[in-house]
Amino acid sequence: MNKVYLSDAGPKVSPAIYGFWRWEAGKGDMEKIVNLCLELGVNTFDHADRYGDYTCEKRFGEVLAKKSFKRSDIVLFSKCGVNTTPLYRVNHINTSAEHINHSVENSLRNLQTDYLDVFLLDQLDPLSDLESTALALEKLKSSGKVKNIGVSNFSVYQHQLLVSYLNIPIVSNHIDLNLLNTAALDNGAIDYIKQKYMRPLATSPLDGGRIENGTDELALKVRKKLMEVAARYDANIESIAVAWLVKLGALPLIGTLEENRIRNIVNSFQINLNHEDWYELYHAAKPISSIQD
Repeated sequence: MNKVYLSDAGPKVSPAIYGFWRWEAGKGDMEKIVNLCLELGVNTFDHADRYGDYTCEKRFGEVLAKKSFKRSDIVLFSKCGVNTTPLYRVNHINTSAEHINHSVENSLRNLQTDYLDVFLLDQLDPLSDLESTALALEKLKSSGKVKNIGVSNFSVYQHQLLVSYLNIPIVSNHIDLNLLNTAALDNGAIDYIKQKYMRPLATSPLDGGRIENGTDELALKVRKKLMEVAARYDANIESIAVAWLVKLGALPLIGTLEENRIRNIVNSFQINLNHEDWYELYHAAKPISSIQD
């Protein structure tokens, strides 16, 4: 796949990105999945300190240490902010300067790398001193340990708030977006991201398999329409669902461990939905009464 710029100030990334948020400690063949991604042209990998009960970064670092691919040939994201059990007594958010610095050092050590291409804050702690938070992010970038700064699961107002404290650009925002969750199209999130010349990263592009296997009313309704559209393109319904995101300018953030689903997502880039097909799916994803003529 041809690489694309994440934003006007960000790095080049693969148009599909693989993330490890669905991984569990000790489960899954990470080396096999990473090599499959690289074979398919996905060279960008999204981590967080907490993924896989705080084990995924270390496991990825062990794969990287085998030197079957070069560090310079991949793009690494990591993030901190959401702190969960079993490492912490109470699930909470911490985006303080102290926690950010501690997390970055741990991520670099576990991933066995000298730098992160993008470091993101995962949600915003209302208790943090934003001046010190912003200063910590700026110092990490100037040190070379972090090449770019991003955010994940920020509202528009939280995004704007952090921007007001920073003297460096935010280059990425991860948001929930798929055909079963189009809220980002209505709440201004997509518009604000594009205003900042960034490509939205769509987490859960297949809603954890719900698009293909969901039995609720909305999933059934959307899947029926996907099957109709897929027949026109001779494509899998999951590929069509992701092509809908790609048409919007979003980068799908793959989370599945199922190889066929990874391939379906990558195959979506061979599909160019026409304008009316895109809107036909959009109408299926929400009540017709909410679409203005």
